[in-house]
Amino acid sequence: MKKKIHPEYNDCIATCSCGKSIKIKSTINKNFSLDVCYSCHSFYTGRQKDITSGGRIDKFNKKFNISPFIKKK
Repeated sequence: MKKKIHPEYNDCIATCSCGKSIKIKSTINKNFSLDVCYSCHSFYTGRQKDITSGGRIDKFNKKFNISPFIKKK
């Protein structure tokens, strides 16, 4: 590796919007904030929405107890 061309890694603290602070190494020389982290992201916490739960039409049909397979006369 060539010398004096690569940035130095420094310790910094990344703070999530949920309040969790993570100590990481970065080329950024200041602390910064994150929107999501592993403790509040739905993929890691298991609170992920099920895709097969349906959309607006399915929710409307369930709310008003309407069958999607109504036979027309």
